[in-house]
Order: sequence, then C-alpha cells, then structure tokens
Amino acid sequence: MQHEVVSREEWRRRRIELLKQEKALTRHRDLVSDARLRLPWVRVEKNYVFDGPDGRLSLSDLFRGRSQLYIKHFMMGPGAKHQCVGCSLEVDHIIGILPHLENHDVSYAVVARAPIAEIEIVRKRMDWQFLWVSSFNNDFNYDFEVSFKPDEVAAGRVEYNYGRAPEWAAKLQELSGNSVFYKNTAGEIFHTYSSFARGSEGVLGIYAILDSMPKGRNETGPHHSLADWARPRNTYGNDGTVAGDGSYHTPGAQR
Repeated sequence: MQHEVVSREEWRRRRIELLKQEKALTRHRDLVSDARLRLPWVRVEKNYVFDGPDGRLSLSDLFRGRSQLYIKHFMMGPGAKHQCVGCSLEVDHIIGILPHLENHDVSYAVVARAPIAEIEIVRKRMDWQFLWVSSFNNDFNYDFEVSFKPDEVAAGRVEYNYGRAPEWAAKLQELSGNSVFYKNTAGEIFHTYSSFARGSEGVLGIYAILDSMPKGRNETGPHHSLADWARPRNTYGNDGTVAGDGSYHTPGAQR
C-alpha cells in the first residue's frame, strides 16, 4: 500500500476523522457487550469429568472456588502430531493476566480431547502454568461443538460457529473456540456464552498492536490469517511451516 506524505496539520485533520469512526466503533462494541450480558443461560445437566495432571476433575472443580469460568477449547485431538499455532498464540496471552482474572472472580482452564499424557508433553514443553485438562473420556468437546465424530465429517454434517462449517473446517475433527460458565451458590452450573473462529479474536490482544502498525496484520501469505506468521513461541527461527488447519510442522520433529 502506498501512503501519502502530508503536513502535520493535514495528518491531524485526517486523524480526527478516523477518531470519529473509532469512537463510533467503541460505542457499538459497548452495545454488543451489553447484549452479550443479557443472553439467556442454559443449565448444564451433564456431569462432565475431566482428566487433569493430578487426577480427575469435574466441571465444578474447574471453577476452583470462583463463580465464573472461562474455557479455551484447544485444537488438539488424540494422537495429534503437530501443535496448533492459533491456540498456542491465544493461550500465551493468558500467563501475565491470569492473577488479575483470578482476583476478579474468573477461573481459566484449557480443554483438549487429547489424553492427558499427550497434553502434559506439550504443556511442559511450552512451560504453560494454567490448568489444562483432557476431555478424552467425556462428551464435553462434542457437546460444545469443537470436536466432531468421523462419520459427521465424512457425511459433511459438521456445524461450527452456529452454522454449516466452512469448507476448510468441515474436514477437521478438532476445532477451537471459547466457552463461558457460571456457578451459583447452590452449585448449579450454567453455560452463558461461546465464541468461535474470528469471534474469539478479542482474546488475541496482539492484534490490537498489529492493527495500529504501518503494515497492519500483514497476513499476506497463502492462508491470509495468523497461520501466515504465528508459530509456537519456542520455534521462531526454525525452518517450520504451518498447514491450512493451523498446525505447525517441522521436518522430522516429534510432538
């Protein structure tokens, strides 16, 4: 993109015009946030039990004494050989803010369908300190529409983000997303919100910085997404590639 070079006065005039749009966007975002808070809730009736690094944990246990729970659905199925770069980038954002969330009545957990032993290999390698559990032995990922049975994929019956999955997603058994839950004083748990695909971009704070940079997101590669540039943070500088499903590949590397 070619840019004009103008006087400081002209730049200021145009910046003020853009500021009007930014303020309108902020006001609209506030309206959307208010509508999100007004969504009805769904009572969670199933007794989901997960495998954690130190034993079994119920969905209630994941709240760890708080009333609100944010779950990241990490795109990692049983036997996965490659790490999802988008999920990795997202959870990297959490490390610094986790104490702030926990002291504001919010617990955070990551869930993947891979067995806990496989999850622990990745968690320890990445030095991630948040709680990451496995839904390998329950229906949680299926019920919250981020995992799909082989027959669903083969028959083209995959629904994602509240509609028919786009072509790139319809061939996959594992996708990513985020879900939010509330637990009242009686111990009842409610599903209050979920988001998928670009609906989860708000968690990716790095985009707020990139969007203000001269090159913007600079996602000009074959995927036109973060898969063009993002890598697991311990692999930058390596000769790795990212496939269309967001999985990182290094020749000859083990998970």
